[in-house]
Amino acid sequence: MIEKLKENLKKVIIGRDESIDKIIVATLSGGHVLLEDVPGTGKTTLAKALAISFSADFKRVQFTPDLLPTDITGITIYDMKSEQFKVRFGPVFTNFLLADEINRGTPKTQSALLEAMAENKVTIDGVDYTIKQPFMVIATENPIEYEGTFPLPEAQLDRFIMRFSIGYPNRDDEKDILLRKKEKFPIDNLESVSNLDELIKIQDSVKKVYVHPDIAGYIVDITRATRMHRELYLGASPRASLFLMRVAQAWAVFSNRNFVLPDDVKKSVKDVLNHRVALRADAKLRGIKVDDVLNEVVKSVKVPVIEDFSKEA
Repeated sequence: MIEKLKENLKKVIIGRDESIDKIIVATLSGGHVLLEDVPGTGKTTLAKALAISFSADFKRVQFTPDLLPTDITGITIYDMKSEQFKVRFGPVFTNFLLADEINRGTPKTQSALLEAMAENKVTIDGVDYTIKQPFMVIATENPIEYEGTFPLPEAQLDRFIMRFSIGYPNRDDEKDILLRKKEKFPIDNLESVSNLDELIKIQDSVKKVYVHPDIAGYIVDITRATRMHRELYLGASPRASLFLMRVAQAWAVFSNRNFVLPDDVKKSVKDVLNHRVALRADAKLRGIKVDDVLNEVVKSVKVPVIEDFSKEA
């Protein structure tokens, strides 16, 4: 299924194989993703293609300063015909929710997603409503434009299991994009390659991937190292450790393994931790970047050396 999914996404996202692999891993891990990139790089297309590939329900919300929390979660209305109050559910009740330009919404509206992302439920007028599974929020934001935006607080950033950018294509790939989309968009003819039941089954299998105790210790050592690093004033939380393990498990499944290797952890560090740590002001002035610090952290932590990381019979 993973191979079929990769090939399907490549039909609409050209030349960005690494981003395709990452969005698949995030989906398998059952988490939410923040795509931070400039407009026009294919963020919306990637989210829509992912939903189509699973024949899933897909909703898109364009965040603006006048968007209300009830525009996302839903509202109770009075039905004159039946003379009863009824709930009109918002777009959050879906499988794949695209929160487009999430940083343009006010903090109150942004927080409307917190409960849904953390607990898979929404409270409307004091009543809890469960969101059907699978449920994934794919949020986008423009890192360049700050006018009229509201930066996401740390508590909300922490809800996203991964944050990464798609980036610009190279010259040949961009030329291929132009020729493919000259008359029609490939996504218009995209077909599903799997279904939600199979996705749920694989997401459950990811949680069962074996993690050697020394691998678990390696993950903890990495997150603890961020809390003590001289260039950071905010280190990774225990939730970050849990998400780092989950993404490493997803990379193992992606690589057709039922056990985690240190390389799976290393591959996950940047995308899982880059939005969970914060640089000191003087470090920013010296031009130091978060990715540089994370690279340094990974190099400083001793890698466990074991003959066999797989589960013993």
